[in-house]
Amino acid sequence: MVGGVNYRYEIGQLEVTVGQWVAFLNTADPRGVDHHHLYDATESSSMWPKYGQINFSATARSGSHYSVAYPEWADKPYAAANFLRAARFVNSLYNGRLISKRDSNDGRFHYVTYTIELSRQTERGMYDLTRPDATRAHNSGFVVPSQDEWIKAAYYDPSGGGTYSYWKYPTNPGVFGDGEQTAPNPTTLNPTTGDVTNVADQPLASYHASGLPAPSWCPGQVQPVDCTTVNPFGLDPSSYASLFQGSLSTVGQAGTRSPWGTLDQGGNAVEWTDTITAAPAGGDSGRVWRRLHGGISNASAYQMWLSAVGLQPQDNPFFTLTYPWLGIRIGVMGDVKVGQH
Repeated sequence: MVGGVNYRYEIGQLEVTVGQWVAFLNTADPRGVDHHHLYDATESSSMWPKYGQINFSATARSGSHYSVAYPEWADKPYAAANFLRAARFVNSLYNGRLISKRDSNDGRFHYVTYTIELSRQTERGMYDLTRPDATRAHNSGFVVPSQDEWIKAAYYDPSGGGTYSYWKYPTNPGVFGDGEQTAPNPTTLNPTTGDVTNVADQPLASYHASGLPAPSWCPGQVQPVDCTTVNPFGLDPSSYASLFQGSLSTVGQAGTRSPWGTLDQGGNAVEWTDTITAAPAGGDSGRVWRRLHGGISNASAYQMWLSAVGLQPQDNPFFTLTYPWLGIRIGVMGDVKVGQH
């Protein structure tokens, strides 16, 4: 059984963006020494032209070592997260100063917009990262959503729609058992900006539909041949094209809401939860494994199903180096007040 949550909580309407992550990097690591492994060279535009979101400069002034690779990346999901990176971002929010908190409504959905001055304190807060199996240390504040919180926001229809009040996709009720016949439509992207160009084709998600090319773009500042050939792994163009097809779209532009008003929980980047799970058969039981959800732009519709529950070690370096679709969505517990640290 999944998706049962018997308390009030909030979850981010959008995935954490590259622009937000760069602000965090420059706050948490102003000297650019990266003691906590928040960045890898494969995230740079020179090493990986098609997927490089963030550049690093060792000679930049303090607090400016990290920068968005190209302006088009600023509003895309940050996509090189492991759980420890996500938890450190949350701790920076938790320890930061809440400057403002604004309520708004859009149809039947209620939203809260937080403006926060980030903190350099990343090792303790909501998660005590001196413990490899860190869980929530407080009842109120910013969190990485749990598996049940994530699933409820994506699939549970409080009006009773879907099947037993659950949707098959975070974008539409679908029909359980029909394969991918009732999947949302795939996005098409502007080839140089990553903006969604077929918003009218609702319901919509960034994923790789069967028989169609995956949604794809590459910054217009990059030479087209570099987009198709240059990669950190030395793959030949044919292998590279086969393994790395899908690109991330601008957050929220697909425009299809879950039953609770979130965007992009289906497709785009897969997202971490803070739920600890047992290692799979044959997996390393000496590591801490956590659940992920959401599907990606390089995978077919089944990864967006309610039943598609992923898991990975929370600190898998191979994953962050080679899988450019690993995202974060933030949750909130309790009543976080303005001026609170």
